[in-house]
Formats: sequence, C-alpha cells, structure tokens
Amino acid sequence: MLSFVVRLRSRSHFSLKSRAGASGAPLVGAGARRRSQARQRVGILIAGFAVCFSVVGGRLVWYGFAEPLTTASIGNPAMVASRPDILDRNGELLATDLNMTSLYADPRRIVDPDEVVEKLSSVIPNLDWRETHQKLRSKTAFQWLKRQLTPRQQADILALGIPGIGFRPEKRRFYPGAETASHIVGHVNIDNQGLAGMERYLDQQGLADLRQLGMTSGAPLEPVRLSIDIRAQTIVRDVAAKAMESYQAEAAGAAIIDVETGEVLAMASVPDYNPNEPSRMLADGRIDKEYEKGWFNRMSNATFEMGSTFKSFTLAMGLDAGKIDLNTVVDASRPIRMGGFTIKDFKGKNRPLSIPEVFQYSSNIGTAAVADRVGIEGHQEFLTRLGLLSKMETEMPGVATPTQPRTWKKINSVTISFGHGVATTPLQTAVAAASLINGGKLLPPTFLPRAPEAAAELAKTVVKSSTSTDMRYLFSWNGTKGSGRAAQVEGFRVGGKTGTADKVINGRYASDVNFNAFVAAYPMDKPKYVVLSIIDAPKTGEHGGRTAASTAAPMVKQIIARTAPLLGVQPSFGSSAQPYLLADY
Repeated sequence: MLSFVVRLRSRSHFSLKSRAGASGAPLVGAGARRRSQARQRVGILIAGFAVCFSVVGGRLVWYGFAEPLTTASIGNPAMVASRPDILDRNGELLATDLNMTSLYADPRRIVDPDEVVEKLSSVIPNLDWRETHQKLRSKTAFQWLKRQLTPRQQADILALGIPGIGFRPEKRRFYPGAETASHIVGHVNIDNQGLAGMERYLDQQGLADLRQLGMTSGAPLEPVRLSIDIRAQTIVRDVAAKAMESYQAEAAGAAIIDVETGEVLAMASVPDYNPNEPSRMLADGRIDKEYEKGWFNRMSNATFEMGSTFKSFTLAMGLDAGKIDLNTVVDASRPIRMGGFTIKDFKGKNRPLSIPEVFQYSSNIGTAAVADRVGIEGHQEFLTRLGLLSKMETEMPGVATPTQPRTWKKINSVTISFGHGVATTPLQTAVAAASLINGGKLLPPTFLPRAPEAAAELAKTVVKSSTSTDMRYLFSWNGTKGSGRAAQVEGFRVGGKTGTADKVINGRYASDVNFNAFVAAYPMDKPKYVVLSIIDAPKTGEHGGRTAASTAAPMVKQIIARTAPLLGVQPSFGSSAQPYLLADY
C-alpha cells in the first residue's frame, strides 16, 4: 500500500512539472497574457468609440455651420436672382418680383418620413403624401417639398420643429393686372424663367444667361418700359371680352397702333388667362386644358383669311401702280366665272362702279378687276412689299407665319384680291393698313417705346404719298357712307373697312361660320391711330346680323369712344367734322 501512494504522488508531481513547461515557470504567466490581450481589446473598443464619436461630432459641427447659412439666407432675398420690373409707357407697374420662401428637405437627416409627411399635411393643403414620402426616403441631399409658401405656412412649419427640413428664399413673379395684358407681358415658370410674351423676350435678350451666371443676384435691374398704355389696354380687353360673350363667339381681339411710330398701344386676345396662375388643376388632379387654351394669342400667333379688309390693299395696289385712279369705273354688272368658280358680290349693284363705290359696296367683282389690271406678279410683289406674306418682325415671341398658295395662278390672284386664299395675322394686317394712311411708310410694330426720330430711320416707303392720300379718302368715304358707319364716333372722323370671311373649317369654307374683322383709322384729317378688331365665329351681332358691320365695327366704335380722350386725340365738331370731299385731300 505504501508503495502505491508513493507512485501516485510521483505521477502528480510529474504532471504539474510538465504543465509548467520546460522553463519550469508557474501558471501565473498565462494569466498575464490573457490580461494583456483583454487590455488590447478594450483599447481597440475605446479607439473605435472615439472614431465614431469624432465622426458624429464632425457632422454635428458641419450641420451647425451649414444651417445658419440657410437661415441667414431667408433674411436676405437679394441673394436670389431677380427679374426687372415691367412698366407700361406711363410707368404703371405690369410685372414685379415678390420675395417668397420655399420648403426643402435633406432626406439624409429625416428620421421618420411618415411622421414628417403627417405633420406637413396639417399645414400644407393638398400635399401629395405619396410623392412627398418618396422624396423623403430618397438618398439625395436635397429635395423641394413645397415652392413659394405663404408667411403663415412658413411660421407654422417652423413651429413643428421638424429636423432635416429648411427654407430657401425665392422670387415669385406678380402681375397686378392679371388677365389685362397677359398676352403681351406673358408669364414665367416657377423658377422665374420667361415662357411667353415680353417675359420670354427679356430672357432672349441675355437675362437668362445673366441669371445662370448669378450676375443679377443682389443687383437691382432697371425696369423695362413697354409701349402699351394700360388704360387703353384695359378698355380694349374689356370690349373684346364683352363682344365674345354678347355675340356668342369663339374668340375676339383688338389692337391699337400708333401710325407714326409703329408702337402697339394695346392688344388683347380673348379667351386669355391669368399669368399669376398660368395653369389650373381640376378636382381630379389633371391639368385644365381648356384654361390653357387662353395662352393662344390670336392677334399675333394665329393666321386668318382677313376677308374684305384686303380690298384696301388691292385698291392701294392699283392706285400705286397707276392702273386706276379715284375716277376710274370698273364693270361690276355681272359675276365672273373662272376655273369652275363664280365670283359674285354680296348684295351687288349689278352695274359699273367707281373706285369709291367698289370700296363702299365691297364689290368682289370690282376688286378682282383691279387685281387683273395689275397682274399676278405685281399683286404678289405688292403684298410682299407690305409685309403681308412674310413673318412679321417684332419683339413679341411666337409670331405666326402667313400662308399663301404655293404657285399663284389667276384664280388665286382674284380670290386674294378680296381676302380669300392668303392668311395673315390680324396684327400685321393692322400694320400694313397703317402704311396706307400714314404717308406710305411701313414700320415694324414694336412693344417697346419708339421715338419719332427712331421710327423715321426704320420706316420703309412702300407706297407713294399720293396713294396714301387717296386711301385716306377711301377710308373716310366708307366710314361715312359704307359699312364703316357702324364704327363712326361723333367728333373723331373714323374711316375704315370691314371684312366678313367664310371661315375655313377642316380645309373647307363654311358658309354659315364667319371670321369678321374691321380695320379703322382716326382722325381721318390727320390719322394718328389704327384700330383693328376681330370676332371669330359669332352667332349673332348688332340688330341680329353676324357680319363684320354688325360685330367687328361696333367693337371699334366702343374702343375709339373710350380710348381717344385718354390718348390725347381732340374731338372736332361742326362743319369741320362733315364727311370729306375729294378736294380735302
């Protein structure tokens, strides 16, 4: 037994020695290593936490510096690029910039998009929850949430205390006159970029480039003054709108032009739109396309066959070419048959007519006879000379190009002589008419102020002075004896020419749908202004008629009666206001 115990103790001792290692060191060394490794792990963790806290702290510092810049910019709207004010010829404000604030988000800082959408919807009506939620969950650094907030909305959103959203200053264009001059002034988009009218013209002149370079930021821009008189513009727009309603027409329009300078003092086309709200949304969220039809400017961006107003140009052509004079008599006793067509007069006299009578009775037959004397090439050249066959040159963007036959034949010349077969814009028709009564000078129309001296340099002689004198006589004759009587305003000696054309619908003339126009000038002893009116597809008119004499001419009468005193035209009464005699010219 004793020997067994001795052997067991020997084995235990041997086992302990072997565990201790060859050096014979005790087990204390292994524990030290473990403690050292633990210290290393703790150090690594401390370093990791330090790095994380440094990154978080750095981001907090970055946000701390970035946020004051945004906040500061709210109080400094001048940092945002501006547009110049637009004024009328008398300095009345037509367009200006308002300081606004818009809401944006940094989605990287949004903690709970659902909560943010819910809070914002309590302040912003009709907020698109789905779209806003998608923006807030995006990985981008910037997303617009709502442009052009009201001050109350901005204050209410600030009170919500939502992290990750901010405000930026912006400019919103404001038009005090709303629809009054919408087609002339135009409008901008939400980023203050000109889309139509003179707003677009300003961008085309380099304003857009300056804004992109930031060269307009903080710099006051000189106001842009237009040629229009907002008082006359208000009247012209009012007359056109009421005529469209009263005559149950599709559209209407009118313009006033200074015959000495070519300045457009007023131009309206209805239906129109409010440039403060260029687009409207329907209840179901779709864009109202009917409302956007008001963008279409029928005075300069649409072409029409102007009907018998073109007889003014045909007779002026014959006079200027020396083929006729005011004493010439042409045979209008029977219709003209040509190429399968029959040319006849509306309420014809069926007899020879003098040139004043051709104008007074608006004879298609007599006018065609004058065109035949001049010839096809001469006819085409004359209308080209008056600018009626080419695109009108003016500052207004979006000007339509006239249409004409690809090849002029005799039948084309005949129908064009009385206003069928060539389509021009109403504005360029008024411009060409001005050249017939201002001494024969064609002036490009302008929507910017133009001094008489500058106009004289731009003027291009298109007809003889004697031709202009004869045309003033014919305009006055028709104004007192013919279809222009419906536009006569006592004391202002109005002369003019009506035009009732069958409207082209789907490539065919509709005998029961008219496009009516009336071009007038006054005062005829020394014409100062041309006034042109149009009425598209009227269903009724004065005294039940729907011709130009019953629709377009009364519009001109109202415009002249209401605007002439504002434009400084003095009325003339007594013997001097009696109808002109040929000797007066």
